[in-house]
Amino acid sequence: MKKVGEPCTLYSKGRILGYKRSKANQYENTSLIKIENVVQRSETEFYLGKRVAYIYKAKREINGSKYRVIWGKVCRPHGNNGLVRCKFRKNLPPCSIAGPCRIMLYPSRI
Repeated sequence: MKKVGEPCTLYSKGRILGYKRSKANQYENTSLIKIENVVQRSETEFYLGKRVAYIYKAKREINGSKYRVIWGKVCRPHGNNGLVRCKFRKNLPPCSIAGPCRIMLYPSRI
């Protein structure tokens, strides 16, 4: 008899808030991401170095799928409220702002 465990996800949910910026300048090579259930700077320590996936749907099918992914990495915390800065292989498009992303729970640093 097989034991059925509860389903587990290998990622945390996140929300893309925008680009790193100052009053006059905007730096598109760094994105700000809010991770679900992370509310302090000290809690972001676990996520540093983790992979981030922005998944979006395109019109044209490639390799049998209309879904595409832009991969990135969590670089460092941003502020005291649990935001993190992420760098992606290609800069995120402006339509990704306020969209969902996945923070994978690998690579492990433990």
